[in-house]
Parts: sequence; C-alpha cells; structure tokens
Amino acid sequence: MEIQWFPGHMAKARRQVEEKLNQVDLIFEILDARLPMSSRNPMIDDLIKEKPRLVLLSKSDLADPAITRLWTEYFEKENVRALPLDILSGKGVKHIVSISRELMKKKIDIQSKKGIRRHRIRGMVLGVPNVGKSALINRLAGRSTAKTGDRPGVTRAQQWIKLGDGMELLDTPGILWPKFEDRLVGLRLAASGAIKEEILSVDEVALYLLQYLSDRYPDSLKKRYNMENAETSDGLTLLKGVGKRRGCMRKGGEVDLEKAAEFVLRDLQSGRLGRISLEFPSDWEEERDES
Repeated sequence: MEIQWFPGHMAKARRQVEEKLNQVDLIFEILDARLPMSSRNPMIDDLIKEKPRLVLLSKSDLADPAITRLWTEYFEKENVRALPLDILSGKGVKHIVSISRELMKKKIDIQSKKGIRRHRIRGMVLGVPNVGKSALINRLAGRSTAKTGDRPGVTRAQQWIKLGDGMELLDTPGILWPKFEDRLVGLRLAASGAIKEEILSVDEVALYLLQYLSDRYPDSLKKRYNMENAETSDGLTLLKGVGKRRGCMRKGGEVDLEKAAEFVLRDLQSGRLGRISLEFPSDWEEERDES
C-alpha cells in the first residue's frame, strides 16, 4: 500500500533547499532516534550530494539506548557520523560544533593554503516534520529563535540563525517525500507524531504499534497497562484491554477503540510506555537483503 502525501508547502521547501545548498558548508540531518531510517527522507541524498553530513539522532531520551548504540554503529559502517541527542536536557548538543569542525577540517585546510580565511561555518538543518529541528536550533543559540511545536509542519519558512561559536545555521521547513511505498514507514512515522492523523487513522496506527510492542517490548505493555499475556495477544485484543483499563467505553459496554488508540499513541510519544525504538538496524538489513 502506498500512502500519498506531498502538501504544496513541502514541494516549495524542497525548491528552497536546492536554491540554498551552494550557500552552506555542511548538512545537519536530524533523524528520530526511535526510527532513524523511517524518518530519513530518501530525497536528501540526491539533494545534498557530496556535502559533508552529520546525522543527529534526536529524541534519544525516548529511544531504547541499546538500539540507539546499534544505529550509531550502523551509520558509521556507512561512513556517516551519527550523534545521539537529548535536546530537552541538552545531552550531546555540545559536541555538535566540535564534530562539525572535524568534518570541515579538510576543506578549511585547503582554503587556508589558498589564502582564504574562513570566519563562519554555515550549516543547513534538514529533517522531516516534528523531528526537533527548531528545538535544536534554539538550544544551540541559547535563545528562542525558531518556532517550535508538537504538531507537524510548524516551521514554514527558512531563516538564518547566528550562533556565538563561529557557526550559522539555516533552519528549514520539514520535508516529507511524495509517497511512502513501504506501509510500515508510514505507520512508524504516524506513531511517532511526524505525520498528521488525517493521513492514517489513529486506531490503525495503534493496532500496528501494540502488535509491535507485543513482539518486542511486552514488558512495557505489562507495566503500563497491567496486562497479562501481552506477548501472546494480538493488537485488537490489546487495544480493547487498554480501552477497558482507561475507561474508554461507549454505552452498552463497547470499547471506544479510537479513544483507546489515542491513549496508546500519547503514551508512546510522551515516553510513558518507556524507552521504545520503533525499528532496529536488523529490520533494514533484512529488507535490503531481500530486495
């Protein structure tokens, strides 16, 4: 199943990125640490070509730390530097500037030999909606310079933001791609809050999520919802169980599945379900081997 979604402002954002690429030295590609590959826009490789890139794994405080380590190793094997971040606490953020200078060292040395003195490093921040781009820029700048929000698509225009450490960042709107050919990618993005509820129904996303948690994080379900046999139950049974425990009932004793689904998604996105990764590197390695 292909999920089609490419709003007009997304197409405009892509054009803006292409127009500004020659003005930046390196790319900060922000991915959701819980679903790095699903939150990675496949158009970006074509857009940025050979520009130096630093992958920033945001929301690492919500992801399974053991799986985040595996993802860091995965990107290193692909010759891409990856840095896990907890933007809210600032953990990992202080390393961005030093790593950026490492990535730019070769270019700076070449320019120095030519007599070119570099005063600032210009970076472009890219990522899908609601992945934490503006929050990161505000953290780096030490002030509120970029609009933030818990809804996808808050940033709608580009803006240059000067930092006090010899760097300048270009914030960009979140860019999604024309379609999700893999249904699982769309479900993971919807579960994380990266795409709007109008694209996929909340109960469909919650059913997928509960089945996934049953397979890989059954203890989280047991702890949060006091469920027995979480590892052997199907998604619908689990969703009905959540509804009963959270009082999501209709007249006649029927569970309000949509309301129960909203509870499940909020619990995941807020971290109340624990530190959950929605995909493992092995998932993508298996898919790549099959293809």
